[in-house]
Formats: sequence, C-alpha cells, structure tokens
Amino acid sequence: MTAQTSRLILIISAFLAGLVLCLSVVVLVAQRGGVPLPQTATVGGPFSLVDQQGKKITEQDLKGRPFLVFFGFTHCPDVCPTALFEISEVFRRLGPDADRAAALFITVDPERDTPALIKDYLSNFDPHLRGLTGDREAVDAVIKAYRVYARKVETPGGGYTMDHTALVYLMDKEGRFVAPFNLKRRPEEAAAELRRYL
Repeated sequence: MTAQTSRLILIISAFLAGLVLCLSVVVLVAQRGGVPLPQTATVGGPFSLVDQQGKKITEQDLKGRPFLVFFGFTHCPDVCPTALFEISEVFRRLGPDADRAAALFITVDPERDTPALIKDYLSNFDPHLRGLTGDREAVDAVIKAYRVYARKVETPGGGYTMDHTALVYLMDKEGRFVAPFNLKRRPEEAAAELRRYL
C-alpha cells in the first residue's frame, strides 16, 4: 500500500467518522424533542368589533363565506379609496354570487373612525363592504392578529395621518388566511379567483 493510498483511506475514514458522529447527535436531539419543527405564521383569528350599523361582529359571523380584509382609515387620501373601489368592482363582477362572500374594511384609526363616519364613507362603495371599528385595544388586537403595520404620523398643524399595510387578505370559509389578494388585474379575473372559494 502506497503512502498516497494510506492517506486517502485515512481521509475517507475521518470523513465517515465525522458523518456518523453528526448523525448520532441529530438523532439524539430529535429523540429528546429538541429539534424545532418549522412553524407556519398564522394570519387572522378571533376578533370582536362593531360595524357601521353599530352591530357587534366577530369572526364567527363570517363562517361559511370567503372574505376579503383591508385595513385603512376614512381620512386616507388615496390608497384606501382606491382599494375599496377595486374591491367594489370585484363584488360587482361577482353578480348574485356576491351575497355568498364578504369584504371587511377595518380601521387602523378608531379614535376618529366612528361607526357613523364609516357608514357615511362606505356609502360611496359596494354595499357588501362592512366597515369595522372598536376601542383601541380591540382594534390593536386585530391589527396584531393580521400582522398589519399601522403607525400614527403627525402632520403640520397638529393633525395626523396613518401609515399602514395596504394589503388585501383573502380568507377562506373557515376564516383561514389563503393569500394576499391581488387587485392589480382585471376585476373579472379577481372575481373568478374569489368565486373559487365560494
């Protein structure tokens, strides 16, 4: 046996010994329950808010229907009215099937967005849209459950606006998050996607 062959056998033996040691540690840790399993981030969950009619609404009221969720506020200058208009167009394209789905507009500004103000604001959009508000604690709980970013930003003159996530959430009939709902396409295409979850 040459010196080169001996060296090669030694390297292979060391590699195999290291591999066996590594696998042994993995098996040992796994048997003790120490290997963390991949976790899927949950979006959504229980909530208790008030709609624009002053009626209490929870996630249970939506069971059996897929629904869209958009977070915004009535003083929003452009993003919110644009998104609500696009959602309205989707529901218009659903035709009679629109009654089998739902859409929520949840305020990130409950200090200003009373049920009466939301009712007036939503009168410009499809009647299937339900606006939700509540006390700060209840709204913050929903914001957290949906992993929404929302922050008050002071403006000159002592007022404020809200920075917030502008995502539309698609939830299935059981209230489980499906995916972000793309409004940047033809309303007929968006309606066809939503119809698949009816």
